[in-house]
Amino acid sequence: MKKGNLSPNLKLSLPPPDEDSISKFLTGSGTFMDGDLLVNRDGVRIVSQNQVQAPPLIQPSDNQLSLADFDAIKVVGKGNGGIVRLVQHKWTGQFFALKVIQMNLDENTRRHIAQELKINQSSQCPYVVVCYQSFYDNGAISIILEYMDGGSLADFLKKVKTIPEPYLAAICKQVLKGMWYLHHEKHIIHRDLKPSNLLINHRGEVKITDFGVSAVLASTSGQANTFVGTYNYMSPERIIGGSYGYRSDIWSLGLVLLECATGRFPYSPPQQGEGWTNVYELMESIVDQPPPCAPSDQFSPEFCSFISACVQKDPKDRQSANELMTHPFINMFDDLDIDLAPYFTSAGSPLAQF
Repeated sequence: MKKGNLSPNLKLSLPPPDEDSISKFLTGSGTFMDGDLLVNRDGVRIVSQNQVQAPPLIQPSDNQLSLADFDAIKVVGKGNGGIVRLVQHKWTGQFFALKVIQMNLDENTRRHIAQELKINQSSQCPYVVVCYQSFYDNGAISIILEYMDGGSLADFLKKVKTIPEPYLAAICKQVLKGMWYLHHEKHIIHRDLKPSNLLINHRGEVKITDFGVSAVLASTSGQANTFVGTYNYMSPERIIGGSYGYRSDIWSLGLVLLECATGRFPYSPPQQGEGWTNVYELMESIVDQPPPCAPSDQFSPEFCSFISACVQKDPKDRQSANELMTHPFINMFDDLDIDLAPYFTSAGSPLAQF
């Protein structure tokens, strides 16, 4: 690798995946392929149609990142089968997030994750966290991601307890733009939208992350109770095992916003203060109970209407991301010129703490 020659837009230089080149194999060398994505200890490469039959070990190009090029700073997150570390590139000083997922999984699951990595590395949207490079080595996938120094919306919510409507509208506007991109440009259902998968930074940016990888890990685990956090925001149609589409993400968005506004998850356990004893009680509540709503005596009619548009039990009754962009709630505070940057940094940035 050439020192000092790391482009922050490395991911964007990769050609888009060729969906016609479908070839899947796993070799003794630790290399596996899904479609035109080749993963081995030297990294991830996009392979064109005429390269599919090439030898499995392809040497990385000069502009490819290597794990040896990073210094670990500290652990900044844990969960969903992986650990996230703040790392610094040795030659440029640039900060990245390194997510390591243990891969003691079957070949089919590895192919699912490889597919998600291919999607991530072909995404180009300011409202989606950038995935720069991925590595498969010694039983683990390591993913180099854009570092969001404000942590997640879940972290932020623990500090501020509740988020006022003007800031929620500004946050939601960015999330909807990211969802519109995933749904309409990439044709991706996130499947795991929740506060911990919405990341923020000191510039006031909000970006979607983890669309797919953590959901694949959760769905392959036999320990359902371990993943209550994933089921919390799941739509009723997904819980009952029915067909679902992009609007299952809209249900999740509604629950996330309602939790941010009220400071608590919208579904209360039977025994107050004790939490959910198991995931099945929670799932029954989501399927059987009426959808939650924003208290009309605490919030504006516009916010209440927005939440209602998201959490309809029948997905056909929910609005799309594109339709929600024109909802009165999204633009009702535009004249206040809301700046999320000082709001996010006032709670303290993890980057400023090491």
